Amino acid sequence: MVKNKTMQPFSYLVIYFFMKTPKDPRHQKRQEAVKAIFAESFTHQKHIDPLVQKVLANEGAIDDKIRIIAPEFPIDKINRVDLAILRLGVYELVVNQTQPQKVVIDEAIELAKEFGNDTSPAFINGALGKLVREQKNEPTTV
Repeated sequence: MVKNKTMQPFSYLVIYFFMKTPKDPRHQKRQEAVKAIFAESFTHQKHIDPLVQKVLANEGAIDDKIRIIAPEFPIDKINRVDLAILRLGVYELVVNQTQPQKVVIDEAIELAKEFGNDTSPAFINGALGKLVREQKNEPTTV
């Protein structure tokens, strides 16, 4: 059976459309992760999702990346909601790397629209976009 190649872009569009809904389980999982990372910035949480545990376990390395991609914003001066979104995004782009970069950035922007202030989406987009550009410029090691 020969696949209709003209249907392929349409299929991706349909999948992408349904992924962008608030009821998408992946989006809901990211929402809960941002809430937990944000809460953890105030006080230690007893029950933490495995994704959040992984983000927090890599917090030092993640914060080092944030210092590089947003040098004009010291970590302790970044809005805690934005910082939670950035930490999750950097984790997904640098450590986890299971989702396409565009999806991670789009999701982070959506989270910034939901939880952040008016400038959050642009800040998140700029910082994560810079990270992706820098990753492309890094030499690969074998």
